[in-house]
Amino acid sequence: MDYKITTYSEQETIELAQNIESEKFPNMVICLMGDLGTGKTVFTKGFAQALEVQEEVTSPTFNIIKEYTSGEMPLYHMDVYRLDGKVEDLGIEEYYTKKGITIIEWADMISDYLPEKRLDIRIRSSEEDEDKRIITITPHGSKYEELCEAIL
Repeated sequence: MDYKITTYSEQETIELAQNIESEKFPNMVICLMGDLGTGKTVFTKGFAQALEVQEEVTSPTFNIIKEYTSGEMPLYHMDVYRLDGKVEDLGIEEYYTKKGITIIEWADMISDYLPEKRLDIRIRSSEEDEDKRIITITPHGSKYEELCEAIL
């Protein structure tokens, strides 16, 4: 089942991320999808803020993977846009079981490497309002379904 949410500002997108963070669990995987500028990194910053990450969270476009360990749990933030689907040698799948939370931007570009159980979040901009986002959340697996039921 898909859940659709509309946010009308960056702050509302951040609040959605913080609500999802409130139901976090070890080995959680969040897959963010959407065009450039739709708010994937904004979502991640909101999640990290709620997780009490002390470092400044920025897009890992050139690093591919950034690890933040100052929060309640480790946060592994990935941006796989530049990989062009070639992730075999990076060990991305190892992060799924490191007892932290993995957030992957542009996750649809590496769909063959995503875990079966995960939370997909697709963010779309609205044509009539530049601040409005249409967010579709798709849980894969019972833990993610329970998370959605708890917060949405």
